[in-house]
Amino acid sequence: MDGMKFRRQHPIGDYIVDFVNLERKLIVEIDGGQHNKVKSKEKDNKRTSWLESEGYHVMRFWNNEILTNQEGVFSLIQDILK
Repeated sequence: MDGMKFRRQHPIGDYIVDFVNLERKLIVEIDGGQHNKVKSKEKDNKRTSWLESEGYHVMRFWNNEILTNQEGVFSLIQDILK
């Protein structure tokens, strides 16, 4: 993505993030339907808060969003990287 490198399944603290650009401290999480449950949302919010406290920006997308609007998702990510 515009020459920016992302690592996949990268450990940060006690968590493993889906994708991370370490240079810009951008994390991209891709969530399935299981993340829509109350307990999962609570865990995700805690995780996101901790990652943000470490200076990361966290972007979350649903699986179906990636599959049906890949260009739009990539555009949003590129906007953050600029």
